[in-house]
Amino acid sequence: MNEIVAADGGRLSSLIHAREVSCREVMTAYLDRIDAVNPAVNAIVARPPRETLLAQADERDRQLERDESCGWMHGFPLAVKDLAQTAGIVTTLGSPIFRDHVPVADSLVVERMKRAGAIISGKTNTPEFGLGSNTYNTVYGTTLNPYDSTRSAGGSSGGAAVALALRMLPVADGSDMGGSLRNPAGWNNVYGFRPSFGRVPKLPEFDLFGQQLGVEGPMARTAADLARLLAVQAGPDARAPLSLLEDPAMFAQPFEVPIHGLRIGWLGSFNGHLALEPGIAEVCGDALKTLESIGCVVEPTSLGFDPGRIWQAWITLRSMLAGGALSAHYQDPRRRDLLKPEALWEVEQGLTQTAHDIYRASVARSDWYRAALTLFERFDFLALPSAQLFPFDLRSNWPAEIAGRTMDTYHRWMEVVVPATMAGLPAASIPAGFGGPLGLPIGLQLIGRPRGDHAVLQLAHAYDQASDWVRRAPPPEPLLD
Repeated sequence: MNEIVAADGGRLSSLIHAREVSCREVMTAYLDRIDAVNPAVNAIVARPPRETLLAQADERDRQLERDESCGWMHGFPLAVKDLAQTAGIVTTLGSPIFRDHVPVADSLVVERMKRAGAIISGKTNTPEFGLGSNTYNTVYGTTLNPYDSTRSAGGSSGGAAVALALRMLPVADGSDMGGSLRNPAGWNNVYGFRPSFGRVPKLPEFDLFGQQLGVEGPMARTAADLARLLAVQAGPDARAPLSLLEDPAMFAQPFEVPIHGLRIGWLGSFNGHLALEPGIAEVCGDALKTLESIGCVVEPTSLGFDPGRIWQAWITLRSMLAGGALSAHYQDPRRRDLLKPEALWEVEQGLTQTAHDIYRASVARSDWYRAALTLFERFDFLALPSAQLFPFDLRSNWPAEIAGRTMDTYHRWMEVVVPATMAGLPAASIPAGFGGPLGLPIGLQLIGRPRGDHAVLQLAHAYDQASDWVRRAPPPEPLLD
């Protein structure tokens, strides 16, 4: 493998700024890598012409010749998740409704990454409107898991995770409402981070006050790169009234705080409430032992709250938000016919709700937040699997059952990610290892206190240094027909 694409983001930035490699060489290496392996997995879509990207790389080189640097991402090729608006590059949201949509402006997170020097080299594939943790759509097709091409890559940031795993990108952006930065990271042996709500302002956004479940954030091959990319993405914006005011520069600093004695509460299956595929708990247990080896204290604990109440509140609030956002398409018969069943389900679920239902769901969410604060009186972090099963067979759009238990919605199998979302807590997905009958990857969620993003990333970095899963166990090189 080319040495340039094998380098993590921190190393690559150093090589570029030391003028040991040119931005043209970096872009050429990554485009060659995409040409070589992307056809086998379908992770990167909507690619601009090679000559256009090389011209942008040449301009980055000329800037360095003038001792001008845009920032940490100067000269980085970056394919953006196909839910984020990209000026001049088609943005489909995975929907045939937007098959030919070319935005005139970038979303805020894209604008910030470009300002830091990134060159937009395409989009990463996502399920239709980001619904469901399996990356397929009728515009671009299905993204395959690089560890087993018959299995799901996860989602909705599945294209981003696969592109990272196969070294087609140095770092990647993603978004997360129901685990979309966590599940695909775990299933592709990379790192994903769901920031605290408001850490990365989400613009453009029609609902500036009500949309408090979905966030944007970083994915990377190292925990240190997660933090560096978050430093680029984060920071307040007056147009986002709920954005956090803290200076994101803290995430660009080296991690040096001791880990010894930190207490981690292992929530497991919520005392049997969650169906877990055999092997999930065991692989996560090995990851917890690694954390113990670097000085953490791990203790099994209970949620201290009814998980069924969290789930029901989640169903109500998600359908209000997702269904509400899709309602205009639903009301137009021509566009309604283009919506996948899960999108129709979200709208129709929302149509059955009353204002009182939404109020009760919000109260339940508030009660769960208060219960989580009680857990953090005893623990510094909470831990859960990143998914309830290993990557599933692509012949199914979503798993109908886990360990003999029927899943009653298209996303019930991802219930394990909902508590962090509902409490607005920062959560990293770290590679836990490999298991199950096919020896496939799974991740471990490390969940921190409210606004404790830096502490979560610090612990993830210490684990990364101790385990080194990404470098030790890359996916096999794809076999192309």
